[in-house]
Amino acid sequence: MQNIPQISWFEEGKLESIVKEAINILSSTGVYIDSKDVLSLVGEAGIRIANSRAFMSEEAVRNAIGSAPDRITIYNRFGNSVMDIGGWNLYFNPGSSAVQILRYGEGKTTTPVSRDLAQFARLTDSLIGYDAQSTALVPGDIPETIADRYRLYLALIYSGKPVVTGTFGLDGFEPMSEMLRVVTGGEKELRARPIAIFDCCPKSPLFWSELAARNLVDCAKAGIPAQIVPMPLAGATSPVTLIGTITQHCAENLSGIVINQLAMPGAPVIYGGSPACFDMRKATTPMGAVETQMINGAGAQIAKHLGLPSHAYMALSDSKTVDYQAGMETSMSALVAALSGVNNVSGPGMHNFQTCQSMEKLVLDHEVCMMARRFREGIKFREAGHSKEIIQEGIKKKQFLSLKSTLKWYREETYFPDAVIDRDIGEKGADLSEGEILKRASDRVAELLVSHNFVTLEAGKSEAIEEIMLREAKKAGIGKLPELPE
Repeated sequence: MQNIPQISWFEEGKLESIVKEAINILSSTGVYIDSKDVLSLVGEAGIRIANSRAFMSEEAVRNAIGSAPDRITIYNRFGNSVMDIGGWNLYFNPGSSAVQILRYGEGKTTTPVSRDLAQFARLTDSLIGYDAQSTALVPGDIPETIADRYRLYLALIYSGKPVVTGTFGLDGFEPMSEMLRVVTGGEKELRARPIAIFDCCPKSPLFWSELAARNLVDCAKAGIPAQIVPMPLAGATSPVTLIGTITQHCAENLSGIVINQLAMPGAPVIYGGSPACFDMRKATTPMGAVETQMINGAGAQIAKHLGLPSHAYMALSDSKTVDYQAGMETSMSALVAALSGVNNVSGPGMHNFQTCQSMEKLVLDHEVCMMARRFREGIKFREAGHSKEIIQEGIKKKQFLSLKSTLKWYREETYFPDAVIDRDIGEKGADLSEGEILKRASDRVAELLVSHNFVTLEAGKSEAIEEIMLREAKKAGIGKLPELPE
């Protein structure tokens, strides 16, 4: 027997009322699609089009929900299944597309370069609590026009874990999917064992750009899981009430699922997002706010109600550095994600409103994620009905340390954090430095980057994806790629 702790945001009847209202919005207000090709696809399915708006009927939405899979299996580049996205399964990966990195030694944020991306992927690969990596940083030493495919290229070189990624331009999907086909062994193999998830991001309210809409279709046809990431801001680009934003978030997800499933019924798609409340005092989008966490948690429950895998940007902070605020917001958010049943959590390592990554924070957040995962496992009835005998034996021996029960279950019952978490008693009168935990994290980063032996790509595949990347680089006007660490 096992009791799994859970948060329920709404009763079943309320969940269905949210879905019905979202569908009503799609059928009456519609969704703007800035792509002639995708509008044609939608129109040919019998959906009414007027002034580039698609008015999706309840039948069209329900059919799309019905054809989308309820769970998605993701593989690593060795062909092993490592993520079963669905149900109450919980997975963590770093947030994607940060434009800055906080380097501990420098004490300031800077523009990341290729070496940072390589080290970040390698560090993620070394931390077992991260089930997938992400294209976490946007490099400043490569032309912006090819940054999307270059990020994926480095991720495939420096880690065997699956990748959460996405495109920045209309010409990005083909070279990126080509690299994935090389690594998996071909189109059929990629479809059967996907090693990447592509974020597809509508603009709020209810607007699919040509890039995002095309990505939904391209992913569906290639068999690559599409992760829908709406970003409504309560009070700014969506209603100020949480329920209003949750409803709009639902409508934006459902519109993407319709497009994706019309392109290829049964294509893998994830109900996700990065919604937030809007701080009108500071004009910011606080991802660590409790209201943001509530919107995301409710979204996961709606996804479960619809029988769809779920995603959210959580386990992250708005703090500018790695401090108490960063720990508080990240920990609370990770726990809410775990208890709400978010399947795929993106965000560890991230701070400063999703703009910055820190390798020290990634190491510390790993402990947050592992503790949240332990919390999510709940309390198990081990040796149920035998507590009396165990307690009596402990009283008789005047200790419990040597009992068979203790030896049997000690490591099963307790998660032991990495040494970056201080559980020592400490010496009386010791000098307590405010930044001690950050120093420990920095030391741990350096240690892992040296000690972790990541498995390189097989001969032939490495050269093949390098050739693809060099071809793209030449199109962008550069003759060679930046030098990379061994």
